Amino acid sequence: MDKEFFEIIKNILLHPEFQRRKLFLHHEGESVYDHCLQVSYLAYVIAKKVGANKKDAAIAGLLHDFYLKPWQDNYEKKSFFKQHGFTHAKEASINAKKWFPNYVNEQVEEAIAKHMFPLNPQIPKYKVSYCVTLADKLVSSKIILFPLAWPKYLGLARKSKKIVSISYSETKTYISKDK
Repeated sequence: MDKEFFEIIKNILLHPEFQRRKLFLHHEGESVYDHCLQVSYLAYVIAKKVGANKKDAAIAGLLHDFYLKPWQDNYEKKSFFKQHGFTHAKEASINAKKWFPNYVNEQVEEAIAKHMFPLNPQIPKYKVSYCVTLADKLVSSKIILFPLAWPKYLGLARKSKKIVSISYSETKTYISKDK
């Protein structure tokens, strides 16, 4: 991780609410925290290469999956188009504005809200959005290595692991042990 990148994201990355994402299972054996950090860095690198706003790409990449509960912990039966893959981008956009209003401008908000294109059919309009969308697709493509998990990601099977919710004080303890 380069110094410039870390300076852009450090206040969000070290925030207790973002740190909780270490406890959310995302893709096979990976936390939401790890996934978002990888997407953020790759979006930052892509933005530098294509002349997009690298700061906005790094922030949007970090917050693109900023939902409040682990998606694999939700066992509520939902219609296909109401499942996580179709809904979490808008939720993450709302949460990012709520928790980090000083970092979320129009391009960051749009990149978060549209990062699931084409599952979310709204076409991104900024270069930053395409950088985050591409970075997310590339980082997420690792799931191809886990064919037994594919039905879960396609909404055809129940989630494989239940995550136990923990309190804020337990999260703070976890984070301080991790430093």
